[in-house]
Amino acid sequence: MDRWNYFNYFTEIEEYFWKKRGSHLLVSPLDWAIMETWQKAGVPLEAVFKGIDRAFESYGRSRRGAGKPLKSLAYCTDAVLDASEESQEAAAGKAADGKVRPNADPFPRNQLKTYFSRNLEMLRAAIAVQSANSALVRTLEESVSGLQDCFVLLESPGSVEVEDLERRLTVLDERIHAALLLNANEGTVLRLRYEMDSALAAYRRKMKAEQLALVEKQYLQKRLLEEFRIPRLSLFYLS
Repeated sequence: MDRWNYFNYFTEIEEYFWKKRGSHLLVSPLDWAIMETWQKAGVPLEAVFKGIDRAFESYGRSRRGAGKPLKSLAYCTDAVLDASEESQEAAAGKAADGKVRPNADPFPRNQLKTYFSRNLEMLRAAIAVQSANSALVRTLEESVSGLQDCFVLLESPGSVEVEDLERRLTVLDERIHAALLLNANEGTVLRLRYEMDSALAAYRRKMKAEQLALVEKQYLQKRLLEEFRIPRLSLFYLS
């Protein structure tokens, strides 16, 4: 899978799910967490679509599907993972043609600069609000410095090393996530965990333990970022 073709991964899944459902529905934090686990696992869009199709067919045949629309992507998790495994097996059975293809820049430099500028502005705003939380502020200030270093890379001649940029941004994201869990107010974390448990209650039995743990992690990360108004830095969120 050419990962740099998937910066619109979430939007395409949203739109496909809406079309299958037959009505526009705001995607919940739980659905976003599920999509993020698929994205991080490298599940191709084709496999996601195939799994959603199968889940809707199964739901339509079930008693629950009688007159009630499928509300969440959580119902599709097993079908999507099965479709992904099939996709991997099919890909493994194909012989590589051995040809080297040119690696064009997947993003224009001005688009990257705009994205980084927006995220720098949001990080600085979060620092101003969290001035009393010194440990979190230090991490955010380090993230600002790291993002400024990425600007320097964009000014270098030649092709943009997008994978190098993404590695740097992923490290910054991971540090921010860890700092939020360590330094967020206990009441805030507990409230978000109660919210998460309520959202997952109807789907826990359907999800495998490993998948459930990943969804819980992504859900909590997303909601903490929203609470503190901190942006995702990874290029997967560039749109």
